[in-house]
Amino acid sequence: MATARNTDELATTPRKTTMKAVEYHGPGNVRVVTRPVPTCGTGEILVKVDACAVCGTDLKTFLNGNPRITPPMVMGHEFTGLIETVDPACNEYGSLEPGDRVVMATSISCGQCYYCHRGWTNLCLELAPMGFAYPGGMAEYVVIPEPAVRRGHVVRVPEGVKAEHAALAEPLSCAVNSCVNSAVSPGDTVVVIAAGPLGVMNACVARGIGAARVILVEVNPQRLRQAKTFGFDMLIDPTKCNLVETIRRETGGLGADVVIVAAPAAAPQEQAVDLVRKRGTVCLFASLLAGKSDITFDSRTIHYNELKLVGTSDSTPEHVRAAVEMLVAGTVDAQRIAGHILPLDGILEAFELMQSGQALRVVLRP
Repeated sequence: MATARNTDELATTPRKTTMKAVEYHGPGNVRVVTRPVPTCGTGEILVKVDACAVCGTDLKTFLNGNPRITPPMVMGHEFTGLIETVDPACNEYGSLEPGDRVVMATSISCGQCYYCHRGWTNLCLELAPMGFAYPGGMAEYVVIPEPAVRRGHVVRVPEGVKAEHAALAEPLSCAVNSCVNSAVSPGDTVVVIAAGPLGVMNACVARGIGAARVILVEVNPQRLRQAKTFGFDMLIDPTKCNLVETIRRETGGLGADVVIVAAPAAAPQEQAVDLVRKRGTVCLFASLLAGKSDITFDSRTIHYNELKLVGTSDSTPEHVRAAVEMLVAGTVDAQRIAGHILPLDGILEAFELMQSGQALRVVLRP
Protein backbone atom coordinates (compact mmCIF):
# COMPACT_ATOMS: atom_id res chain seq x y z
CA MET A 1 0.00 0.00 0.00
CA ALA A 2 1.10 3.58 -0.58
CA THR A 3 2.31 5.46 2.45
CA ALA A 4 0.73 8.76 3.42
CA ARG A 5 4.14 10.41 3.59
CA ASN A 6 5.12 9.42 0.07
CA THR A 7 1.71 10.28 -1.37
CA ASP A 8 1.82 13.70 0.30
CA GLU A 9 5.27 14.30 -1.16
CA LEU A 10 3.99 13.64 -4.67
CA ALA A 11 0.82 15.65 -4.15
CA THR A 12 2.73 18.77 -3.11
CA THR A 13 5.20 18.58 -6.01
CA PRO A 14 4.02 20.46 -9.12
CA ARG A 15 3.78 18.19 -12.16
CA LYS A 16 6.56 19.02 -14.61
CA THR A 17 6.48 18.90 -18.38
CA THR A 18 10.25 18.78 -18.98
CA MET A 19 13.06 17.06 -17.15
CA LYS A 20 16.82 16.71 -17.02
CA ALA A 21 18.35 13.44 -18.16
CA VAL A 22 21.83 11.98 -18.69
CA GLU A 23 22.09 10.75 -22.28
CA TYR A 24 24.69 8.56 -23.94
CA HIS A 25 25.61 9.77 -27.44
CA GLY A 26 28.73 7.68 -28.03
CA PRO A 27 32.15 6.98 -26.52
CA GLY A 28 33.32 10.01 -24.55
CA ASN A 29 30.04 11.75 -25.26
CA VAL A 30 27.61 11.79 -22.35
CA ARG A 31 25.37 14.83 -22.02
CA VAL A 32 22.92 16.28 -19.54
CA VAL A 33 19.94 17.29 -21.65
CA THR A 34 16.40 18.58 -21.23
CA ARG A 35 13.67 16.29 -22.50
CA PRO A 36 9.86 16.08 -22.16
CA VAL A 37 8.67 14.08 -19.17
CA PRO A 38 7.72 10.66 -20.61
CA THR A 39 4.11 9.60 -20.65
CA CYS A 40 2.77 6.46 -19.05
CA GLY A 41 1.42 4.02 -21.65
CA THR A 42 -0.81 0.98 -21.33
CA GLY A 43 0.39 -1.32 -18.59
CA GLU A 44 3.22 1.04 -17.66
CA ILE A 45 4.28 2.93 -14.54
CA LEU A 46 5.71 6.43 -14.35
CA VAL A 47 8.26 6.86 -11.57
CA LYS A 48 9.65 10.10 -10.19
CA VAL A 49 13.30 9.18 -9.73
CA ASP A 50 15.04 10.45 -6.62
CA ALA A 51 18.29 8.45 -6.80
CA CYS A 52 20.29 6.58 -9.44
CA ALA A 53 23.66 5.00 -8.70
CA VAL A 54 26.40 5.05 -11.33
CA CYS A 55 27.50 1.57 -12.33
CA GLY A 56 30.88 0.43 -13.60
CA THR A 57 29.08 -0.49 -16.82
CA ASP A 58 28.05 3.16 -17.20
CA LEU A 59 31.70 4.17 -16.88
CA LYS A 60 32.82 1.52 -19.39
CA THR A 61 30.13 2.73 -21.79
CA PHE A 62 31.36 6.31 -21.48
CA LEU A 63 35.00 5.32 -22.00
CA ASN A 64 34.69 2.62 -24.65
CA GLY A 65 31.17 2.72 -26.04
CA ASN A 66 28.68 -0.13 -25.91
CA PRO A 67 27.46 -2.02 -28.99
CA ARG A 68 24.25 -2.96 -27.15
CA ILE A 69 23.17 0.69 -26.90
CA THR A 70 21.84 2.72 -29.82
CA PRO A 71 22.35 6.41 -29.00
CA PRO A 72 20.90 8.68 -27.91
CA MET A 73 19.80 6.75 -24.81
CA VAL A 74 19.08 7.84 -21.25
CA MET A 75 21.58 5.99 -19.06
CA GLY A 76 21.20 4.36 -15.66
CA HIS A 77 19.77 1.14 -14.30
CA GLU A 78 20.48 1.36 -10.55
CA PHE A 79 17.58 3.65 -9.74
CA THR A 80 14.79 4.11 -7.25
CA GLY A 81 11.87 6.49 -7.02
CA LEU A 82 8.27 7.03 -6.07
CA ILE A 83 5.49 5.87 -8.34
CA GLU A 84 3.67 8.88 -9.76
CA THR A 85 1.28 7.25 -12.22
CA VAL A 86 0.01 3.68 -12.54
CA ASP A 87 -1.84 2.80 -15.71
CA PRO A 88 -5.09 0.96 -14.84
CA ALA A 89 -3.99 -2.04 -16.89
CA CYS A 90 -1.29 -2.69 -14.26
CA ASN A 91 -3.93 -3.74 -11.72
CA GLU A 92 -3.96 -7.31 -12.96
CA TYR A 93 -0.23 -7.62 -12.21
CA GLY A 94 -0.33 -6.46 -8.57
CA SER A 95 -1.33 -3.63 -6.27
CA LEU A 96 1.30 -1.02 -7.10
CA GLU A 97 0.08 2.46 -6.16
CA PRO A 98 1.19 6.09 -6.41
CA GLY A 99 3.59 6.91 -3.60
CA ASP A 100 5.14 3.44 -3.40
CA ARG A 101 8.93 3.45 -3.47
CA VAL A 102 10.19 0.93 -6.01
CA VAL A 103 13.36 -0.53 -7.43
CA MET A 104 13.77 -2.94 -10.32
CA ALA A 105 15.38 -6.07 -11.58
CA THR A 106 16.40 -3.92 -14.49
CA SER A 107 17.31 -6.54 -17.10
CA ILE A 108 13.83 -7.29 -18.38
CA SER A 109 13.20 -10.89 -19.42
CA CYS A 110 11.09 -12.18 -22.31
CA GLY A 111 9.15 -14.66 -20.14
CA GLN A 112 9.03 -17.21 -22.96
CA CYS A 113 12.47 -18.74 -23.46
CA TYR A 114 13.91 -21.90 -21.89
CA TYR A 115 15.74 -19.92 -19.21
CA CYS A 116 12.75 -17.81 -18.23
CA HIS A 117 10.66 -20.95 -17.82
CA ARG A 118 13.33 -22.31 -15.47
CA GLY A 119 13.24 -19.12 -13.40
CA TRP A 120 16.67 -18.01 -14.61
CA THR A 121 15.39 -14.73 -15.97
CA ASN A 122 18.83 -13.10 -15.73
CA LEU A 123 19.97 -15.52 -18.45
CA CYS A 124 17.03 -14.77 -20.78
CA LEU A 125 17.84 -15.05 -24.47
CA GLU A 126 16.15 -11.70 -25.15
CA LEU A 127 17.19 -9.57 -22.18
CA ALA A 128 16.19 -5.93 -22.56
CA PRO A 129 17.92 -3.84 -19.86
CA MET A 130 16.89 -0.41 -18.70
CA GLY A 131 19.41 2.13 -19.99
CA PHE A 132 20.13 -0.17 -22.96
CA ALA A 133 16.87 -1.20 -24.63
CA TYR A 134 14.68 1.22 -22.64
CA PRO A 135 15.43 4.73 -21.35
CA GLY A 136 17.09 4.43 -17.96
CA GLY A 137 16.91 6.06 -14.57
CA MET A 138 19.48 8.87 -14.80
CA ALA A 139 16.62 11.30 -15.20
CA GLU A 140 13.97 13.02 -13.16
CA TYR A 141 11.36 10.55 -14.43
CA VAL A 142 11.44 7.07 -15.90
CA VAL A 143 8.75 4.85 -17.38
CA ILE A 144 8.83 1.22 -16.29
CA PRO A 145 7.71 -0.70 -19.39
CA GLU A 146 4.76 -3.06 -19.44
CA PRO A 147 6.84 -6.28 -19.78
CA ALA A 148 8.72 -5.39 -16.58
CA VAL A 149 5.50 -4.78 -14.68
CA ARG A 150 3.84 -7.93 -16.03
CA ARG A 151 6.83 -10.17 -15.25
CA GLY A 152 7.36 -9.00 -11.70
CA HIS A 153 10.51 -6.95 -12.20
CA VAL A 154 9.19 -4.10 -10.01
CA VAL A 155 10.00 -4.49 -6.31
CA ARG A 156 8.59 -2.35 -3.49
CA VAL A 157 10.90 -0.83 -0.89
CA PRO A 158 9.55 -0.34 2.65
CA GLU A 159 9.20 3.16 3.98
CA GLY A 160 12.21 4.48 5.86
CA VAL A 161 14.94 3.37 3.45
CA LYS A 162 16.83 6.39 2.15
CA ALA A 163 16.65 6.90 -1.61
CA GLU A 164 20.43 6.74 -2.05
CA HIS A 165 20.47 3.43 -0.18
CA ALA A 166 17.53 1.94 -2.08
CA ALA A 167 19.43 2.67 -5.31
CA LEU A 168 21.98 0.06 -4.21
CA ALA A 169 19.40 -2.74 -4.40
CA GLU A 170 20.20 -3.59 -8.02
CA PRO A 171 24.01 -3.95 -7.69
CA LEU A 172 23.57 -5.63 -4.32
CA SER A 173 21.24 -8.15 -5.96
CA CYS A 174 24.08 -9.16 -8.28
CA ALA A 175 26.18 -9.96 -5.21
CA VAL A 176 23.27 -11.98 -3.82
CA ASN A 177 23.23 -13.96 -7.06
CA SER A 178 26.97 -14.67 -6.89
CA CYS A 179 26.82 -15.85 -3.27
CA VAL A 180 23.84 -18.07 -4.08
CA ASN A 181 25.61 -19.51 -7.13
CA SER A 182 28.69 -20.11 -4.98
CA ALA A 183 26.59 -21.81 -2.26
CA VAL A 184 28.07 -19.61 0.47
CA SER A 185 26.95 -21.17 3.76
CA PRO A 186 27.07 -20.34 7.48
CA GLY A 187 30.50 -21.10 8.88
CA ASP A 188 32.34 -20.72 5.56
CA THR A 189 35.57 -18.87 4.96
CA VAL A 190 35.01 -16.64 1.95
CA VAL A 191 37.75 -14.80 0.09
CA VAL A 192 36.70 -11.89 -2.12
CA ILE A 193 39.30 -10.59 -4.54
CA ALA A 194 39.00 -6.83 -5.18
CA ALA A 195 37.58 -4.24 -2.80
CA GLY A 196 35.73 -2.10 -5.30
CA PRO A 197 32.01 -1.53 -4.77
CA LEU A 198 30.91 -4.97 -5.93
CA GLY A 199 33.73 -6.69 -4.08
CA VAL A 200 32.63 -4.98 -0.88
CA MET A 201 28.99 -5.87 -1.59
CA ASN A 202 29.90 -9.52 -2.19
CA ALA A 203 31.78 -9.54 1.10
CA CYS A 204 28.83 -7.94 2.92
CA VAL A 205 26.37 -10.46 1.47
CA ALA A 206 28.63 -13.39 2.36
CA ARG A 207 28.86 -12.11 5.92
CA GLY A 208 25.11 -11.58 5.99
CA ILE A 209 24.54 -15.19 4.94
CA GLY A 210 26.64 -16.29 7.90
CA ALA A 211 30.18 -16.79 6.64
CA ALA A 212 32.43 -17.23 9.66
CA ARG A 213 35.35 -15.41 8.05
CA VAL A 214 35.38 -12.91 5.20
CA ILE A 215 38.78 -12.04 3.76
CA LEU A 216 39.13 -9.20 1.27
CA VAL A 217 42.08 -9.02 -1.15
CA GLU A 218 43.02 -5.70 -2.79
CA VAL A 219 46.12 -4.04 -4.27
CA ASN A 220 44.88 -0.43 -4.21
CA PRO A 221 45.83 1.26 -0.89
CA GLN A 222 42.84 3.60 -1.08
CA ARG A 223 40.44 0.72 -1.58
CA LEU A 224 42.02 -1.07 1.36
CA ARG A 225 41.52 1.98 3.56
CA GLN A 226 37.86 2.16 2.51
CA ALA A 227 37.36 -1.57 3.12
CA LYS A 228 38.88 -1.32 6.61
CA THR A 229 35.84 0.62 7.82
CA PHE A 230 33.52 -2.34 7.07
CA GLY A 231 35.07 -4.55 9.72
CA PHE A 232 35.83 -7.60 7.58
CA ASP A 233 37.90 -10.30 9.26
CA MET A 234 41.05 -9.75 7.24
CA LEU A 235 42.39 -7.45 4.52
CA ILE A 236 45.29 -8.61 2.37
CA ASP A 237 47.49 -6.69 -0.06
CA PRO A 238 48.83 -9.46 -2.32
CA THR A 239 51.75 -7.28 -3.43
CA LYS A 240 53.16 -7.54 0.10
CA CYS A 241 52.85 -11.28 0.66
CA ASN A 242 52.48 -14.64 -1.03
CA LEU A 243 48.70 -14.74 -1.31
CA VAL A 244 48.40 -18.51 -1.68
CA GLU A 245 50.60 -19.15 1.35
CA THR A 246 48.74 -16.53 3.38
CA ILE A 247 45.31 -17.97 2.63
CA ARG A 248 46.54 -21.50 3.36
CA ARG A 249 47.99 -20.36 6.66
CA GLU A 250 44.79 -18.56 7.64
CA THR A 251 42.69 -21.65 6.86
CA GLY A 252 44.73 -24.32 8.58
CA GLY A 253 46.39 -25.37 5.33
CA LEU A 254 43.11 -26.13 3.56
CA GLY A 255 42.17 -23.04 1.56
CA ALA A 256 38.94 -21.04 1.51
CA ASP A 257 35.53 -22.60 1.05
CA VAL A 258 34.61 -20.01 -1.58
CA VAL A 259 36.64 -17.49 -3.58
CA ILE A 260 34.72 -14.77 -5.41
CA VAL A 261 36.77 -12.88 -7.98
CA ALA A 262 35.38 -9.36 -8.34
CA ALA A 263 38.50 -8.07 -10.09
CA PRO A 264 38.15 -7.63 -13.88
CA ALA A 265 41.62 -9.03 -14.49
CA ALA A 266 42.94 -12.37 -15.73
CA ALA A 267 45.66 -12.99 -13.14
CA PRO A 268 43.40 -13.15 -10.05
CA GLN A 269 40.91 -15.34 -11.90
CA GLU A 270 43.69 -17.78 -12.77
CA GLN A 271 45.13 -17.75 -9.25
CA ALA A 272 41.77 -18.32 -7.55
CA VAL A 273 41.86 -22.10 -8.06
CA ASP A 274 44.92 -22.24 -5.78
CA LEU A 275 43.12 -20.38 -2.98
CA VAL A 276 40.23 -22.79 -2.36
CA ARG A 277 40.13 -26.07 -0.48
CA LYS A 278 39.34 -29.37 -2.14
CA ARG A 279 35.72 -29.33 -3.31
CA GLY A 280 35.76 -25.56 -2.88
CA THR A 281 34.09 -23.10 -5.22
CA VAL A 282 35.59 -20.38 -7.41
CA CYS A 283 33.13 -17.75 -8.65
CA LEU A 284 34.07 -15.52 -11.57
CA PHE A 285 32.01 -12.44 -10.75
CA ALA A 286 33.78 -9.76 -12.80
CA SER A 287 33.82 -9.95 -16.57
CA LEU A 288 36.94 -9.49 -18.65
CA LEU A 289 36.91 -7.29 -21.74
CA ALA A 290 35.67 -8.91 -24.94
CA GLY A 291 38.61 -10.12 -26.98
CA LYS A 292 40.82 -10.17 -23.88
CA SER A 293 39.01 -12.80 -21.85
CA ASP A 294 41.14 -15.90 -22.41
CA ILE A 295 42.63 -17.28 -19.20
CA THR A 296 44.62 -20.41 -18.29
CA PHE A 297 43.90 -22.82 -15.45
CA ASP A 298 45.87 -25.83 -14.32
CA SER A 299 43.23 -28.41 -15.13
CA ARG A 300 44.90 -30.92 -12.82
CA THR A 301 44.12 -28.64 -9.85
CA ILE A 302 40.46 -28.54 -10.83
CA HIS A 303 40.36 -32.27 -11.58
CA TYR A 304 42.11 -33.72 -8.54
CA ASN A 305 40.68 -31.22 -6.05
CA GLU A 306 37.13 -31.63 -7.43
CA LEU A 307 36.71 -27.87 -7.63
CA LYS A 308 33.55 -26.10 -8.71
CA LEU A 309 34.03 -23.20 -11.11
CA VAL A 310 30.96 -21.01 -11.55
CA GLY A 311 30.11 -17.79 -13.30
CA THR A 312 27.52 -15.25 -12.29
CA SER A 313 25.76 -12.53 -14.23
CA ASP A 314 23.09 -9.97 -13.37
CA SER A 315 20.17 -10.90 -11.08
CA THR A 316 16.51 -11.89 -10.92
CA PRO A 317 13.58 -10.18 -9.15
CA GLU A 318 14.02 -12.73 -6.35
CA HIS A 319 17.61 -11.55 -5.85
CA VAL A 320 16.45 -7.92 -5.81
CA ARG A 321 13.88 -8.69 -3.11
CA ALA A 322 16.61 -10.36 -1.04
CA ALA A 323 18.82 -7.30 -1.52
CA VAL A 324 16.04 -5.00 -0.34
CA GLU A 325 15.61 -7.15 2.77
CA MET A 326 19.32 -6.83 3.50
CA LEU A 327 19.18 -3.05 3.12
CA VAL A 328 16.20 -2.86 5.46
CA ALA A 329 17.91 -5.12 8.01
CA GLY A 330 21.15 -3.14 7.89
CA THR A 331 23.11 -6.21 6.78
CA VAL A 332 24.93 -3.96 4.32
CA ASP A 333 26.43 -0.64 5.42
CA ALA A 334 24.76 1.35 2.65
CA GLN A 335 25.89 4.67 4.13
CA ARG A 336 29.54 3.77 3.59
CA ILE A 337 28.98 2.37 0.10
CA ALA A 338 26.93 5.30 -1.20
CA GLY A 339 29.48 7.79 0.06
CA HIS A 340 29.26 10.34 -2.74
CA ILE A 341 25.99 12.07 -3.66
CA LEU A 342 25.89 14.35 -6.73
CA PRO A 343 23.24 16.01 -8.91
CA LEU A 344 22.59 14.76 -12.44
CA ASP A 345 24.89 17.50 -13.71
CA GLY A 346 27.70 15.79 -11.79
CA ILE A 347 27.86 12.71 -14.02
CA LEU A 348 31.35 13.50 -15.37
CA GLU A 349 32.59 14.15 -11.84
CA ALA A 350 31.10 10.80 -10.87
CA PHE A 351 33.12 9.09 -13.60
CA GLU A 352 36.29 10.82 -12.34
CA LEU A 353 35.63 9.71 -8.76
CA MET A 354 35.14 6.14 -9.93
CA GLN A 355 38.30 6.09 -12.03
CA SER A 356 40.38 7.49 -9.19
CA GLY A 357 39.07 4.90 -6.74
CA GLN A 358 37.85 7.59 -4.36
CA ALA A 359 34.25 6.43 -4.50
CA LEU A 360 32.65 3.05 -3.94
CA ARG A 361 29.27 4.06 -5.35
CA VAL A 362 28.37 7.53 -6.59
CA VAL A 363 24.65 8.21 -6.44
CA LEU A 364 23.01 10.90 -8.56
CA ARG A 365 20.06 12.73 -7.00
CA PRO A 366 17.87 14.44 -9.64
